Amino acid sequence: MRKLFQGWSGDRIELTAMVAFLALSVLSFAAIAPNFLSVGIFRSMAFQLPELGLLTLAMFIPIIAGGLNLAVTFTANICGLAAAFIVQKFLLENGGLALPIALIVALLTGLVMGMLVGAMVAYVGAHPILVTLGAMIFLRGLGELLTRGGDISGMPPVFETIGHGTLLGVPNPMWIFLAAVVVCFYIMQFTKLGFSIHMVGSNPKATLFSGIDVNRVLVWVYGLSGALSGLAGFLMLARFNSVRVGHGESYLLITILACFLAGANPFGGFGRVLPLAVGLISLQVIASGMNLMGASQHLATAAWGGFLILVMILRAPFQSKT
Repeated sequence: MRKLFQGWSGDRIELTAMVAFLALSVLSFAAIAPNFLSVGIFRSMAFQLPELGLLTLAMFIPIIAGGLNLAVTFTANICGLAAAFIVQKFLLENGGLALPIALIVALLTGLVMGMLVGAMVAYVGAHPILVTLGAMIFLRGLGELLTRGGDISGMPPVFETIGHGTLLGVPNPMWIFLAAVVVCFYIMQFTKLGFSIHMVGSNPKATLFSGIDVNRVLVWVYGLSGALSGLAGFLMLARFNSVRVGHGESYLLITILACFLAGANPFGGFGRVLPLAVGLISLQVIASGMNLMGASQHLATAAWGGFLILVMILRAPFQSKT
C-alpha cells in the first residue's frame, strides 16, 4: 500500500483519505437508506454542521500549536450572551444595525478572552489544559451568574435571515462556515503567523532560537481560537433566536475527535484545514444517516469513536511519511 502512494506528500494522503472516507460514508448510507440522497437531507446537514465546524476550527488551531482549548463552547456562549445583551439594550428597534454590531461584539469578545488565555499560557507558563479548563469553569460560572440559569432571547427578525435563510439554495450558516474555512486555510498555509503556529507546535525551543516570538504567537493562537468561538456563538444566537450558558457543551469532545480524525498531530505541528473540513462533513453525514435510520445519537457518537480508531489504524503505515 505504501508503494501505491510513493511520492505523495503527507498532506495529499490525508486529504485523499478524508475524501475517500466521505465518499464511502455517502455511498453506504445511500445504499442503506433510500431517502438519504435528497435535497432535504443535505440542506438539514448544511444547517446543523456550521456550529460544530466553527468550534472545531477553534479547537484545531491550538492543537496545531501543541496546546488545547477546552473553553471553546463556553467562550461561544459568553460571546453570544454579550452580543444578545447589547442588541436587547440598545439596538432592539434597529434591526439593520443590530446584526453587524452583534457580530462585531461576538468576535471582539472572543478575541479578547482568547488572548487573555493565550497570555496565561505564554507568559505565566501554565499548561494549556489547566488554563483552558480554568477558563471553561470560570466562563460557565460567570454565564450562570449573569443569566441566573436562564437565557436571553427575542432578537430582531433580521437575525432569522442569517440563521435560517439561504443563498443560491445553500443555507447561510454553511456559507459562514465555508468562509471561515477559507480564512483559516489562508492563515495557516500562506501567512507568517500560520508558519509560526506550525513551528511552535513542532519544536517551540527551536522556533524561539530561529527568531520567532513564541509568546506572541501563542497569544494570537488563542486569540484566533476565541474569535472563531465568538463567530460560533453569534451563529447559534441567529439560529435559535436565543442564547444560554451550556448550549453546545456536548460538542467539546467531538471537536477534539474531528481534529484527530483529520490528521492533526496530538503533540502539535502537523495538520491541515482542508482535511479537517472534509472530515467534519463526513461526521455530519454519519450522524444524519444514522438518524434517518432511527438510530440514537449515542450510537452515532459511538460510531464516530469507532471510525477514529479505524482511521488511526489505517493511517499507521503512513506516519513516517507525514
